Amino acid sequence: MEASLNALPPSPDGDSPAHAALQLRERTVHWIRDYVAAQNRALDAVPAEAIASAVDLIRQAGIDGRRIFICGNGGSAANASHFSTDLGKTASAVVPHPFKVMSLTDNVAWMTAIGNDFSFDDVFVRQLANQAEAGDILILSSVSGSSPNLLAAIRWAREHRLMTVALVGKRRGTIAEHADHLIVIDESHYGRVEDVEMNILHMLCYGIVEIR
Repeated sequence: MEASLNALPPSPDGDSPAHAALQLRERTVHWIRDYVAAQNRALDAVPAEAIASAVDLIRQAGIDGRRIFICGNGGSAANASHFSTDLGKTASAVVPHPFKVMSLTDNVAWMTAIGNDFSFDDVFVRQLANQAEAGDILILSSVSGSSPNLLAAIRWAREHRLMTVALVGKRRGTIAEHADHLIVIDESHYGRVEDVEMNILHMLCYGIVEIR
């Protein structure tokens, strides 16, 4: 399709469907280049030392047999599921004892029961109350940093002496104020922040797999 569009001569009046399609294609290419450039800037601005500290924390949690919980909403919920898979399978295969990792976003029946019978704000904190103990780790992934269910979870975690790691976008939000380890992505675009957060979560996993 691209070759045939580019081969078309310019329309004299600029109104033909083919000419309009070619212009749309050109605008799309420019948009993609701008998007990638902004994505690279956001990733380049991520503080490496903060990620390294989180890698150390997770590595030590594995050695100590502590549980690692992760949660988020929407795209960040998908990132949480992805991370728990990577840490539970890939990283666990190269360490003496497998990681005890749980994504709080994955038990749909439990989450919907909590949301229906109590409140959606409680979908993470009530799971933590059942599962978590002092010394465990809670990782929170958010663009806004202000979701009530994440705020409830991190407050509970601090009160019960869990270590907390928050990945947030440029706006930081309220959960940033409660995090022991804070990693800020200097971007407010939801897609780009979620992509960079997944990059970071991959680094948290592969920093253990590839650095030993």
